[in-house]
Amino acid sequence: MTQASSLRSGMCILHEGDVCRVMTVTHRTPGNLRAFVQVRMRNLKTGNSFDHRFSSTEGVERAILDTVPMEYLYSDGEGHHFMNQQNYEQIVLSDDVLGDSLLYMLPNAVLKIDFYEEKPVGLELPQTVVLQVVETEPGMKGATASSSYKPAKMETGLVVQIPPFVEAGAKIEIDTRETKYLRRV
Repeated sequence: MTQASSLRSGMCILHEGDVCRVMTVTHRTPGNLRAFVQVRMRNLKTGNSFDHRFSSTEGVERAILDTVPMEYLYSDGEGHHFMNQQNYEQIVLSDDVLGDSLLYMLPNAVLKIDFYEEKPVGLELPQTVVLQVVETEPGMKGATASSSYKPAKMETGLVVQIPPFVEAGAKIEIDTRETKYLRRV
């Protein structure tokens, strides 16, 4: 058991029987009241995010996950196929397990799949990915790196706000945590 006050972003805990990944943690001590910890979590089984308030001294059970690097092979009607890099064993994951992560994945990418009690419960995306812009509005003449942005569709279907000087066909680096343009590659 871990105290709620020692929770950190990225930890996995058991909450109401489900494995959840902690996304944000805020410690609060309002006026005359006892301190509490406000936690934003994502249920790894359903993909839903929610907030929960713990007493700062409340015990929280950490979930021990096995993380296995696996190569994303392809998707078909059955699901999304991954191959274990060590023993070449293949598994099929559903949309429910992957959630929005699909928008950041290209075939042959090596990703870390999280297993809890030998069942896949989610995956860890790298902090950044490089994707190609397939559709965007044409850049305006004289456009500079100002605060104006335009929507762009990536090769995976992801839509990201990009600066006006980036054209279709360009490869860009994207922050997977915030779905944010970082730089042109």
